[in-house]
Amino acid sequence: MKRLTIRDISKSFRSTDRAVTALDAVSLTVEPEEFFVLLGPSGCGKSTLLNSVAGLELPDTGDIKLDEKVLFSAAERRALSPRERNIAMVFQSYALYPHMTVARNIAFPLKIRRMDKTEIRRRVAENAAMLQIGHLLEAKPAELSGGQRQRVAIARALVREPELFLLDEPLSNLDAQLRSAMRNHLKVLQRRLGITTLYVTHDQIEAMTLGDRIAVMRNGHIEQAGAPDELYRQPVNAFVASFIGTPPMNLIAVAAEIDERSARLSVADRVFSCPSGNVRPAGMRGSRRGYLGIRPEHLHPCAPDCPESLAVTVTGYERMGRETIVFALWAGNDITFVTDAAHPAVGSTISLFFPVETSFCFVDDAIPP
Repeated sequence: MKRLTIRDISKSFRSTDRAVTALDAVSLTVEPEEFFVLLGPSGCGKSTLLNSVAGLELPDTGDIKLDEKVLFSAAERRALSPRERNIAMVFQSYALYPHMTVARNIAFPLKIRRMDKTEIRRRVAENAAMLQIGHLLEAKPAELSGGQRQRVAIARALVREPELFLLDEPLSNLDAQLRSAMRNHLKVLQRRLGITTLYVTHDQIEAMTLGDRIAVMRNGHIEQAGAPDELYRQPVNAFVASFIGTPPMNLIAVAAEIDERSARLSVADRVFSCPSGNVRPAGMRGSRRGYLGIRPEHLHPCAPDCPESLAVTVTGYERMGRETIVFALWAGNDITFVTDAAHPAVGSTISLFFPVETSFCFVDDAIPP
């Protein structure tokens, strides 16, 4: 399989009165056979980056290579057409031809290449069987469920035997249960084929469950890239910390005094400590404004006289089956924590304890918008 290398890609769009920067000197490498996820909110540039790799957008600067094959080079003024890149792409919309059968939809990319009919039939049957839609080959798209249509779209992409597989929020139109099943199916399929894959989503659950590595994007930049556990356990800033994890990390505005040993965080006449190793950006010192970051799963109910505890007022909850997400208020700050199926009553006051070593201090440019 192929290695995808993206170097210093920038892209701006001109609106009526100003230029909008969609990508700003973005660089990343997707290793052979890797499932790499671009994660971020709407408008962060992730789809523009995917379209640039596919050849649907031409960047203003930078280079894109698939192994040694140059897909795009601004310096060399070289850009292969989408057809020349041998890249398959699946969109959020299924984009199936309604008048064609499933078999003809899957076969379409091969027919326009004028491939031998016997080889077309072989590839269609093979991919349909792999995606468990072999019994639907004579059906029309209108007769299929959303999940079946998505599998047809994936089969149509894979039948080309591409060197790179691109997916742009392909599961967002599916219901929650089907989305979960399709996530697992996609991961198994990608592992079986060993195809290098770049996947775009705004859903951090999809990113965490699918990605070998994840790049979190904001405003045309990559904020942090790494393995899912790395982004969860060691976020580089408050934006990444709040985007990775369900429920998201609690962020409480604080005044911080930071030295080489620890950060002393002041809020509502209370002072909390945070290990210096959990200060972001690393190496920050002095008096700063920032956030105390606490994961909801690290907050535990405790006795009222428990030292360093927070006395919170419960404002609501969400039952999730085995556990319950509880919403509370402390000193004007929204607090979320996780308990077992039993939960405190709305309006009640309880004490919460968190281990200091699991907390973070996010300061200065790490503050989210």
